[in-house]
Amino acid sequence: MTYKLYYALGSAAMGVRVILEEIGAPYELIETTIDMDKPRPPEQLALNPNGWVPVLIWDDNAMYECAAITVFLCDLHPEATLAPRFDEPDRGPYLQTLVYFSNSVQNAFQLNYYPDRFADTPADEPSAQRRGIRRLRETWKVIDDQVGDNHWVLGERFSAVDIYLFMLTTWLSPSRGHPSTDEFPNVKRIADAVVSRPSVQLVYENWIAEQE
Repeated sequence: MTYKLYYALGSAAMGVRVILEEIGAPYELIETTIDMDKPRPPEQLALNPNGWVPVLIWDDNAMYECAAITVFLCDLHPEATLAPRFDEPDRGPYLQTLVYFSNSVQNAFQLNYYPDRFADTPADEPSAQRRGIRRLRETWKVIDDQVGDNHWVLGERFSAVDIYLFMLTTWLSPSRGHPSTDEFPNVKRIADAVVSRPSVQLVYENWIAEQE
């Protein structure tokens, strides 16, 4: 089976691509855009009317939402050991953290990057952006405290949660007033460790070069 992934640089689809690389499953990328001023392919909109990526296709099936795709792929490919099994104690924190990333941290990014979705008028958009920045600090502090002295988010085991954490840190932009990972040393430690993985070196090659 070959997966197909609607994909755009700078999007959450990059995190899904890293997981596909870690799993070793064959996949094809379908290039699209996250530019709100550009049209989406009608085939993409038929699968996700929101127009967002990632969208994963396999056989005659498709799904969207990065956290959901992450859970699906890791459970379908347990040999990659990217997720705790259903009966393991870490299963709860694994799911909890993925959903927190999706519902809270990503929502804070949306407040800052897409304030028009949260403001009644253009005049109110700067307020939404500022709230997004404050919310980024709040949510990353929660994750930093959760990690504590752990080697990885879930302790001694590397998992898809660490990939998701790294992906989100690449969206932090100091030029927009976002906090730096330097404010969250435990988060930074894990992100720095994840970036050395071959899968991340491949998928994030351009982003890594820009940081140097």
